[in-house]
Amino acid sequence: MELPATLSRAPATSQARPGEEAYTDARQDAQEAAGPPPRRPAAFYSSVFAQIEEIGWERVVSAKGDDGVSCLTFRVVDEKGRIHLLEITLPMGYPASPPSIAAEVPYLPKIQWSKSSRLKDVICQFQEHLKMLQDFWSIMDEIDKVLWVVDATKPTYSMSHRLLALGDDCYILLHVDPRKPSSLPECRFLGADGKLDRLIMNWRKNRKRWDTKKKFHENLAGVLDFALPAPPSVSSVKDDEQADCGICYATHLPVDDELGVHSGCATDYTCENPSCSRAFHSVCLRDWLRSITTTRQSFDVLFGNCPYRSGPVAVKVADR
Repeated sequence: MELPATLSRAPATSQARPGEEAYTDARQDAQEAAGPPPRRPAAFYSSVFAQIEEIGWERVVSAKGDDGVSCLTFRVVDEKGRIHLLEITLPMGYPASPPSIAAEVPYLPKIQWSKSSRLKDVICQFQEHLKMLQDFWSIMDEIDKVLWVVDATKPTYSMSHRLLALGDDCYILLHVDPRKPSSLPECRFLGADGKLDRLIMNWRKNRKRWDTKKKFHENLAGVLDFALPAPPSVSSVKDDEQADCGICYATHLPVDDELGVHSGCATDYTCENPSCSRAFHSVCLRDWLRSITTTRQSFDVLFGNCPYRSGPVAVKVADR
């Protein structure tokens, strides 16, 4: 099989600003003195291409770095259908030297590597690591669905904290241990001291009551001896108001000609699962379903699972 040709790079040119000429010349002299960067042997490329073939080219999201193969990003789907991007960087000493990895997870696994190891072994070890994190993500999902989360940024799979609203301008900043997600979380109270005194006292007094067999939100309410407010749901929104989208976290889509009839529109799709009832922009839901490998298409409709619950959702491929 003929191997893909490696990419050649043209040297970048730029206009130096006044005062930078001496620095630029010195840098060029240093580079020339050091000689050209070391080049990998031809066997490296043939080996990497063969290893990607084992994993599947359809799982490659990007390839960059030294001649386009020293930094590879693969799409990995866990057992709950969550999509993860695993970046694998191959050092100059590869395969004698182990690759390094990066991903949006709360902590990375320690990759076991030997001279006979291959990239597929890294993928398999990462998939095993994802299995260990399922309980953690299930609890974080529970927090997002049941409690009033007010974090300004959209949560990522690496985030182990949540900011919860308690009402009356009082908040709790929680940190869940990814390795022991069912255990008592770290907790910091934010707000006026006078309003938080009772909650802080209850937390210190009742924290030993935390039961790892109970649901997280029930544990938290029991320790605080406080009815935790639920998130604003679709059903509680007034007729003249709209709910935020569960994917882009915005009420209205941006005004953009590329969105066509959806430009500037509010949420227009609601999950039919009573325990979810999340609102979405159909455009956002459509894009999300397209990114999931388990999504099915029948005629002009995409069928898949809700991003928050396992219930079915369906949305048209395009508007006519």
